[in-house]
Amino acid sequence: MYTLAVCAEMVFRDLPVQERARRIHDAGFQVEIWDWSRHDLTALERTGAVFSSMTGYLRGSLTDEEGAAELLRTAEESVKVAERLGCPRLNLHGTGLDGEGLPMVPVAGPATGPMWIAAHRTLTRLAELGERTGVTFTLENLNTAVDHPGVPFATAADTLALVDAVARPGLRMNLDLYHAQIGEGNLIELVRRAHGRGLIGEIQVADVPGRREPGTGEINYPALAHTLVDLGYEGTVAMEAWASGDSDLALERFRSAFTR
Repeated sequence: MYTLAVCAEMVFRDLPVQERARRIHDAGFQVEIWDWSRHDLTALERTGAVFSSMTGYLRGSLTDEEGAAELLRTAEESVKVAERLGCPRLNLHGTGLDGEGLPMVPVAGPATGPMWIAAHRTLTRLAELGERTGVTFTLENLNTAVDHPGVPFATAADTLALVDAVARPGLRMNLDLYHAQIGEGNLIELVRRAHGRGLIGEIQVADVPGRREPGTGEINYPALAHTLVDLGYEGTVAMEAWASGDSDLALERFRSAFTR
């Protein structure tokens, strides 16, 4: 059976992040964070929480030489923090994102052939880094229509293609079903396809519209949970969603949607 986790950046937002992590842990979930450089790592260690994922770089891009060098350099820093927190997965995007989720280096239009080649080369090096250090890098699909315009390799199809092409155990897909619903839909078949090819490192969820907890929008998460059970998925399902109101209630709605 899969494990449930909650992103501490998006719930209990009136509390310091270490208190959010403690509340999530006490509720029976693993904990995810974004940019580790903004947090007191010693305080996070003291929470006793199990950290399942964090952002795996601080800056950089998959698509050009200079950006790739910076991504790899900050990924090495992130690996050291992951070892400190006992965090097994480090999350990636097509390019660095600012505080609003917008790309530091936006791309106009589809990624070009040279961008695909550069991304494949950079992701291969990241996979090798993960294999040397015992962590897994996960490449997350994003939506460009609402939250992340200008991010390259944003769709689930592009992310799947890159992870499949690299074909290394140190790289897997972070399949975000909120982003996929906005960008592509057909979520159950998407899950089946990615799972069947052994490419899923993690699944993230939020409802549409609004990026709120499951049960507040149009996605049939109980049906998706049933699919995951049928497939024998044993990884992590993480709620990366803003609480629509009370954070404790949001956590319970998430648990209810994915309890089978």
